[in-house]
This record gives sequence, C-alpha cells and structure tokens, in this order.
Amino acid sequence: MSTVAIMATTQAPAAPARRAWPAVQFWGVVLVVPYVFVFLVFVLYPVCYGFWIARRPETFAHLFDDPIFARSVVNTTVFLVVAINLKMATARMLSNFFVQARRWIQWLAVLFILPWALPSIPTILSIRFMLNPEWGIVHSLIFRLSGDDGPNWLNDPTLALALAMLVHIWKSLPFWTLILISARLAISRDLYESAAVDGATPWQMFRYVTWPSMRTLYLTCTILSMIWTLGDFNSVYLLTGGGPADLTHVLATLGIRYLRLDSVDLSMAAIVVALPLVLPLVYFMMKRLSK
Repeated sequence: MSTVAIMATTQAPAAPARRAWPAVQFWGVVLVVPYVFVFLVFVLYPVCYGFWIARRPETFAHLFDDPIFARSVVNTTVFLVVAINLKMATARMLSNFFVQARRWIQWLAVLFILPWALPSIPTILSIRFMLNPEWGIVHSLIFRLSGDDGPNWLNDPTLALALAMLVHIWKSLPFWTLILISARLAISRDLYESAAVDGATPWQMFRYVTWPSMRTLYLTCTILSMIWTLGDFNSVYLLTGGGPADLTHVLATLGIRYLRLDSVDLSMAAIVVALPLVLPLVYFMMKRLSK
C-alpha cells in the first residue's frame, strides 16, 4: 500500500465547522441579558428572600392572631369590591363623554388627566391637609357656610377608608378612562351608522355594538386594576397612615406597619399572604391575553 493511501486511511475526520450566530440572534441575546440580570437581582432575589424570612409556621400563627390582620383582610376585600367596580364603571361612562370631538371637551380632558399624571405624594398629602380638623380648608368652608365644625374625616375608620377609596378612584380613574376611550375609538363608525339606520336607540347601540366590542378589554383592565390595587399603598398610607388605631390598614400597608414595629418576619408574612389573591388574577389575565 502506498504512503498516500496509508495517510488517507489514518487521517482523522475533520471536525464540523461551528456555525456563527446570526446578527439578529446575537443582538437579541445581548439586549435580553440586562433584563434577566435586573429581574434576578431586583425581583427574584427579593421574593425568594422574603419567602425565606417568612418560612417559619409560627410567624404566620402570630400574624393570624393579630386582630389588625383580620381587619386588614376585610378592608382589602371591601377596597377591591367597591373601589374597582365603581372606578371601572365610572371610567366606562366617562369614556363615552370624552370621546366626543368638541374643543371644550378636549381641554377638559387635559385637566382630567392631571390627577393621574402628578406624583402621589404631593396630591394625596394635599388632600390630607385639606381634611385637617383644625386648619383644613374643608372644615373652614363648612364652618363658614353652616357654623358647624363638620365631621372628623380621618378619625372615623369607616369614613377614612371611604375617603381612601375615593382618593384611589380619583387618582387612577384618568388612566383607565383613556384605555376605554381608545377601545371606543377603535370601533368602526359603520357599525353605529348601520344601527342608526335600523332605528337603534343609544342604549341598544351600547348593548349590541359598543359593549361587545370593548368587553374583553374592559374585563382585562378590571383584572389588571385589581392586581395593581392590591399593591397600592399610597392611597391609604399617605391619607390615613393606617389610622385611626390601625383600623384602615390594607394588606399593602400592613407590611409597613410591621416594619415600623421591627417585625420583619411578620411584614414578609403579610406580603406572602396576599399572593393567593394575586396569582389567580395574574393567571386569568395572562389566559385572556393569550387568546
């Protein structure tokens, strides 16, 4: 056998060439890496650390024995049922008003958006100062008009929680109204013209044209609003501070109360307890968005 043949038979097969990443895939990975890093450091790690702090069963036993926790669960339920339904129903009605193409309505819409656009701390604290029983402008106005001092707004638990819900509605209402306005503007005008030709009344137009077209978005916004409201502590904490006597706390502010008492484990446990309320809402929202 010749030398060339021997070398050909003994030569190892060449390794397959490595395929380089396409430019789109490479830059996709580069852009995703910072997001993954931020998610791991600022989301996943705090959540896991919170679970680790609240890992002891006796922590939850102490939490459930606290009467303030039971009151906070009731307040949270009332907040979700009343505030969210009232907010979304009002947003639906206002979207019908602001969708009109009139100059003065457009200028009014600019003023309507301001509560949502401005930061929460100055706006909510200003309302708290206005309701001060000694020098607040609301009490001064009531005294000038009727000679009465008026109610002690923030010292009545029921009234204080109701005011916190109104502040929450007032602060977030413009955002959801804008979302529903966009849904109304996406409906074809031909549908309304056909309904008008058929002699439909305004109620029938809403029932058979408007509502079927925006129902999915409305329900999705309601679920998303419930998720955000569960984590919203500004409306209650900045207005009432959880008072009087810690009777207006919700689950979002209860953790802050325990932090002020140096009970970090109870604070984390109060947050963990809210997860059974949040996770089903997230599941239903993602399920609706995936359709």
